[in-house]
Amino acid sequence: MTPLVEKDLVDFDRLGEWMQMQGLPGGSFDNQRLLTGGTQNILLYFERGGRPFVLRRPPRHLRASSNKVMLREARMLKSLAGSNVPHPGYIAHCEDESVLGAVFFLMEPVDGFNPATVMPEPHRSDAAMRRRISESHMEALAALGMLDYKSLGLTDFGKPEGFLQRQPGRWRGELDGFSKLDGYGDSNLPFEKEIYDWLENNIPADTTPGIIHGDCHLANTMINNHNGELAALIDWEMSTIGDPLLDLGWVMATTDDDDGFATARIEPTDGFLSIAELIAHYGKYSNRDLSALQWYAVLACFKLGIILEGTHARACAGKADKGVGDMMHGFTVALFNRAQRWIERGIPNG
Repeated sequence: MTPLVEKDLVDFDRLGEWMQMQGLPGGSFDNQRLLTGGTQNILLYFERGGRPFVLRRPPRHLRASSNKVMLREARMLKSLAGSNVPHPGYIAHCEDESVLGAVFFLMEPVDGFNPATVMPEPHRSDAAMRRRISESHMEALAALGMLDYKSLGLTDFGKPEGFLQRQPGRWRGELDGFSKLDGYGDSNLPFEKEIYDWLENNIPADTTPGIIHGDCHLANTMINNHNGELAALIDWEMSTIGDPLLDLGWVMATTDDDDGFATARIEPTDGFLSIAELIAHYGKYSNRDLSALQWYAVLACFKLGIILEGTHARACAGKADKGVGDMMHGFTVALFNRAQRWIERGIPNG
């Protein structure tokens, strides 16, 4: 049988030895299935000694930060244990790159489905259940933003001082850096300067630091198979300490605003909360001041647009698929147009 993952990525002999040293169950690696792959982080489900595991490790071609990011994600999951924020349960992690060629960690499988991949029954036929998906998503993000990161041992996990002040320049610098890639040239993105200037001139004066998921759109969730409750927020590799309202802004940036744009097409669409309803529901479960939410929403559009534009820039240089690059550029244009509209008209409020 052809192995699901090449031996140089997951050597089961070495993995088994390491697991034994951690006091984890031994035996054969049964019922293996690859949950994701390709250029993304590798997620491999298996069972050993009657216990299910999910192994998460970087892809074959490591980036400079791949191992560091993987360890940060493992640390965040470990720190969230016992909290009221749904997340994959941490089991163990390995910093020794010689075991599998990169750092990795083991976590508990999540019993649920990803709504961006499939919308199964009974959710597909029940708009009220889909509404509950949106509500439970907001409740989880509100709960995350209320956690005391210091008591969770995450004091050194980020640099909350000056976090908001750094954001516009941080992402403008990222965009400027793309010009170094052959074939990209100037970005010529709509309202680029106007958005940047507005962000710089309207930074909220007061902020309360907290945990940020960093990429908390609905596609990075798992939903309970039997109801609309959130089973877990997943993919914590962008998590840090900053202002959690950026997570709410991120959801707003990635949700349809009746302009036909959303980063993931989740169907059926009816039942899911509108942006205004998402804001209102979040506010019911959070004590954070939402009066400056416009700034966070515009920043999220700006930041996400620049991240996606990076794929387009690499495609121009022949380092990424042109079709994907063109699609990401289209997303960036839509996000920048949305940001400018929200600057001029305000964010959705009902």
